[in-house]
Amino acid sequence: MRWSGQALDADDGALPGLERAGLVRSVQTPEFEGITFHEVLCKSALNKLPEDSALPFTFTVNAFRGCSHACRYCFARPSHEYLDLDAGLDFDSQVVVKTNVAAVLRKELARKSWKRDPVALGTNTDPYQRAEGRYRLMPGIIRALTESGTPFSILTKGTLLRRDLPLLKMAAEQVDVSIGVSLAIHNAELQKQIEPGTPSTRARLDLIRAVTDLGFSCNVMVAPVIPFLTDSNEDLDGLLAAIADAGATGVTVFPMHLRGSTRGWFLNWLSEQHPALIRRYRELYGRGAYVTPEYRRWLSRRVEPLVDQYGLGGRSEHRPVQTPAVEREFVGAAVALTLF
Repeated sequence: MRWSGQALDADDGALPGLERAGLVRSVQTPEFEGITFHEVLCKSALNKLPEDSALPFTFTVNAFRGCSHACRYCFARPSHEYLDLDAGLDFDSQVVVKTNVAAVLRKELARKSWKRDPVALGTNTDPYQRAEGRYRLMPGIIRALTESGTPFSILTKGTLLRRDLPLLKMAAEQVDVSIGVSLAIHNAELQKQIEPGTPSTRARLDLIRAVTDLGFSCNVMVAPVIPFLTDSNEDLDGLLAAIADAGATGVTVFPMHLRGSTRGWFLNWLSEQHPALIRRYRELYGRGAYVTPEYRRWLSRRVEPLVDQYGLGGRSEHRPVQTPAVEREFVGAAVALTLF
């Protein structure tokens, strides 16, 4: 087998951070050209959010570190630096796989102290990125959560979710299951440039339809809105119209933030592809990670009428444009809770 016999017995000094993460072996295969999978044994599966978190879930589970979606703006990129890997190409191509995550999760959920608090999947890297097609970790995670009576939510860009829809339908008969799809770019050419490893916009719209056809509500993360590239009225109108037509029940919209090393990775791409925008970005972001309050208010005024027009207000917590505090909570929690 192509995957066998590839254990890293010799220490070549290339991946020192992965040793402390429980590295078992690193493998490559022609089906995933350019990507190396580092299989590790995690010590825990559940990550607890800070006590003062404003989020509607208490714990997260992340089966992977790194993501072949390769989104230029991904806020989780800095988490790869903990493993002595870089937040750029390494994040896209060096994917850490917690091969025992379902078994560890099942043990943690069996503890008498477990209170069946809500668990979120997909807060850091995508649980349905391409690697899931090989490792099939999600069915075990879903079954463990369901059998323990634990409510959970999933957020993904990956159309591989469709494989598990029958399982999720059965799970929803026993626990609360929420499904969200991330879709922020309507222009196909731009989507391929900024999110080169993701399924197409059309494929994700079809995923939304498949989710809602099974009776699930589906909130769509129209995030991030990328200033001067995806924030025109034409872009937003076209995207929200398509999302509504696919049957989505609500949207969450907020502008792009550029935390830590993600900032340099994105701005390097921007300087190559759209150099005329660099000065405007420096004005918009200054030296921080978030857009100016003026831009946020401008985006709210543009988005809110469209959300109303297409009936995408959803439930009360799905406000059209998240406040900076809630946005920081979501991003900060996702980045912080990635340790093994």
